[in-house]
Amino acid sequence: MQPSEMVMNPKQVFLSLLIFGVAGLLLFMYLQVWIEEQHTGWGPALRTVTTEKIQEHITNQNTKFHMPEDQKEKRENLLNSERPTRDLTKISLSQAEDQALSKVTGSSISKLVEKHQGTKILSMKSSEMNWPLDIRPLNKSLVKDNKWKKTDETQEKRRSFLQEFCRKYGAVSHRQSHLFHVVSRIYVEDKHKILYCEVPKAGCSNWKRVLMVLNGLASSAYNISHDAVHYGKHLKKLDSFDLKEIYTRLNTYTKAVFVRDPMERLVSAFRDKFEHPNSYYHPVFGKAIIKKYRPNACEETLNNGSGVKFKEFIHYLLDAHRPVGMDIHWEKVSKLCYPCLINYDFVGKFETLEEDANYFLQMIGAPKELKFPNFKDRHSSDERTNAQVVKHYLKDLSRTEKQLIYDFYYLDYLMFNYTTPFL
Repeated sequence: MQPSEMVMNPKQVFLSLLIFGVAGLLLFMYLQVWIEEQHTGWGPALRTVTTEKIQEHITNQNTKFHMPEDQKEKRENLLNSERPTRDLTKISLSQAEDQALSKVTGSSISKLVEKHQGTKILSMKSSEMNWPLDIRPLNKSLVKDNKWKKTDETQEKRRSFLQEFCRKYGAVSHRQSHLFHVVSRIYVEDKHKILYCEVPKAGCSNWKRVLMVLNGLASSAYNISHDAVHYGKHLKKLDSFDLKEIYTRLNTYTKAVFVRDPMERLVSAFRDKFEHPNSYYHPVFGKAIIKKYRPNACEETLNNGSGVKFKEFIHYLLDAHRPVGMDIHWEKVSKLCYPCLINYDFVGKFETLEEDANYFLQMIGAPKELKFPNFKDRHSSDERTNAQVVKHYLKDLSRTEKQLIYDFYYLDYLMFNYTTPFL
């Protein structure tokens, strides 16, 4: 064969490239479908969660942030996180705490996994991280009134329940470089030695007002505006300190977290951010949500991002390929405050907010005249988000969608012993 006969003509080259291109495209489409089936959980059957799934969602905490900015508001948004799934398991607050935990775990959740995505998981030890793992008795020497007896008993049960859950399923990867992210939501009040982890839509605005009063920045919590609370930069966060100062405060300050029923918190966030004019959430989240989840959306809506429907918002929340990242207002508490990494001394709940908060204030020696404010921070004429309001918003969702919302927040339901919603 002559050398000239071995050279392919342009037509042959084109056909060869075309065949390889089509084959590559088909392979890519197949892999994409397979990956989505593995990770989205939108299939007809819901997968059962085992110990591996619980372990994965305690340990696989994404530390990156999506941080778009607006002239008025700046919000820290967490990047997409893998959505957990589990079968419904009822967790009743009326049960004894040890029985409740047993109900939650079930016989299929019997031991901790040793590896996660090929990486060895190490149990966190105080000698490694200098963080206390055991429950530290609360200093109640300043609590003089016997009326707090029931509140104190409830508080001890909550702490013990969370502690026991974390002992069984809270092994974590030892990555000291993540420390500043882990404490990034924690506010510091040095005078009374308080660390407060901010959980949006669980009374955090009024808690910040209280911290400002304790810091001597204001005389009354009722005189502090919404903008001063959220944009004034008056309060310090724990990640603003160096490593030694962080460890010192974690080991010596009283650490508090206040949580809320996950479904109520989700609906409250939607109502606040999407049902009222908002110069940040509408253009940043609203436009992206409408563009992806509303067929034939009108040009005006696509341009301003207003009018997001709750069902569209849920599609965004559950989408493994969200068009815009997560946001702290609907992120899981397990990824905001890391309750199995940071041993919180006080676990308050929005459902008993005033009682819990005022007990905590007396316990840390706050001025007697300082009481936790009970007013709504914004949209005061709106009905507070409660079980009936949540039921109204969930009525247009399918059972599968409601199940998947529960699956998304299931760690929060388990850790804080919230009753499984009726789906």
